[in-house]
Amino acid sequence: MAEAVHGSGHEDNEGTRRDFLSLTAAAMGAVAVGGALWPLIDSMNPAADALAVATLDVNLAPIEQGQAITVMWRGTPVFIRHRTEAEIAEARGVELGDLPDPATDEERVQKPEWLVMVGVCTHLGCIPLGQKVGENKGEYGGWFCPCHGSHYDTSGRIRRGPAPTNLPVPPYEFASDTEITIG
Repeated sequence: MAEAVHGSGHEDNEGTRRDFLSLTAAAMGAVAVGGALWPLIDSMNPAADALAVATLDVNLAPIEQGQAITVMWRGTPVFIRHRTEAEIAEARGVELGDLPDPATDEERVQKPEWLVMVGVCTHLGCIPLGQKVGENKGEYGGWFCPCHGSHYDTSGRIRRGPAPTNLPVPPYEFASDTEITIG
């Protein structure tokens, strides 16, 4: 009978040791697989140079009323215009029914005097004129795409021509009264 007890204990001991070795081997295997996969997973993160252009800080202080600048964000031109009271009034006076892609001026700006939008024509991706002094601003005083004749108003809304939609507004926020962060 002593042997039966001893044999029973010996089997339990073997089972415990086998379970321990199995769990240890499985844990080591999981660590090895994780270690092998981590470089692959980490390589899917954006590179440091891509993260650097993900956002762009723009100082608005030197831009005088009526002046427009172009900045590059993610390889795309962004038009920033410090609008005059007349441009704001003109943009806000447009009837939505007159617009091919209806949007109020208030929906397109965070502060009435600052218009920020992607400077790429929504027809075929051309860069519209109207940023520089003396350039053709089209029939509505905003921007004009000479490639196919799209006219945009002082809120960047399509008014005439083949472009199907307004010039898009990128994500941006005011960091202060004189600085915005795009992206």
